[in-house]
Formats: sequence, structure tokens, C-alpha cells
Amino acid sequence: MTRSREQARPLVEALVDRGFDVVARPLIRIESLSDEPVDTTGYDWVIVTSPNGASEFARRRTGVLPQVAVIGPGTAAALEDAGIDANLEPGVHTQEGLIAAFRGLPEPPRRPLFVGAEGARRVLVEQLGAEFLPLYRTHELVPADLPDVDVVLLLSPSAARAYARAGGTAPVLSIGPETTAAAGDAGLEVAAQSRSSDLGGLVDCATAWRASLRS
Repeated sequence: MTRSREQARPLVEALVDRGFDVVARPLIRIESLSDEPVDTTGYDWVIVTSPNGASEFARRRTGVLPQVAVIGPGTAAALEDAGIDANLEPGVHTQEGLIAAFRGLPEPPRRPLFVGAEGARRVLVEQLGAEFLPLYRTHELVPADLPDVDVVLLLSPSAARAYARAGGTAPVLSIGPETTAAAGDAGLEVAAQSRSSDLGGLVDCATAWRASLRS
């Protein structure tokens, strides 16, 4: 399990409840970039593309809250925990999926704000004209050694790159399409991808993968 230490517990507990022997080895560390308020007054949409971005946005948000778009259920759940409901979630959990969802609305966004990680993909900026505000930085960690495991759970492209750079060779389970793409680009063997981009979906994916080995 490669999630950052601060976020590891819910996933570890869910996996243990399913009978997994979990080895936690964080491959990323999240750093907030500022404590300055994020005033959303004047925007008609805020676009959030990760649970980390959701947590940072909820912590720093001020002003009038516009409509909120999220990239997937994990991001929606993180916002909901902070009392913010999402108005739009695409069927395909990528920036391209969000753009397609916006294009299906009666009116396109006029002044959207995209909040996310420093260095995030800029598809939303390029195709929607969204203003981008980085809220956090992801540090990719390279441990001195890797444990001998049957499968690795990846929850972000950053974790995929870090695992590959550390010399990991075990098959991986991915939380979503962008993580799958990053893992493939890094030369990792993607055994399966979660059907939904949230912790529950990833736990179900791991359970199904284990069952497939036994059949």
C-alpha cells in the first residue's frame, strides 16, 4: 500500500477487513503550498481533480461558493467530508472526461477555477480556459528497499512513477485511468484497474484480483 502516511489508515483498515496482509510503504508525501485563503467569489465553477486538492481547497476556501466539478468519486467524497457537494462528476475520471461532461451542459463554464497539484496536467487550462491555482506539491519518495509483496496498490500517477523509480517489479492495481497510464508509461505491469476511482473501488479491485488467482 503506497499511500502517504497521513492518508493510509482508512485504506489499510478496509484491506485488513477483507483479509489482506497489508504492508504500508509510502511512496509520496504531500506538502501544502500556502495557508492563504482561496476566494472563489466571481468564478462560476471550481474544478477539483484529486482528494488532496479537495482537502486543501476545503481548508482554504472563502467567499461565494460556485458550482463544483470533481474528477471522480474519491474527490467527491473528500469534498463531502468537508461539507461541500459536487455538482458535476464525469463518467470517465480524467481531465478529458471532465471536458466532455462540461460540453454536455446547456452552458459552458465562463470563468472556471481549477485547483490541484503543482505540475498537474493542463488539459483543463488549455481546452476550457480555466484559471489554475496550485494548492499542494507531491514529493515522490524512493525508499531504500521495497518489501516482497504479491501486488501493489497505486492511488496516483506520482506513486506509479515512484514505485518504478525504486525498482519495483510486482504487478500493480490502479485506482483510475490516469494512474494506469502513468504506470504503463513507467513500464509497470498493471494487473487491473478499479471500476471506480475511490478507496472502496480499489479494495473491491484487490478482492477481485485475489479471487482470480484462486480460480
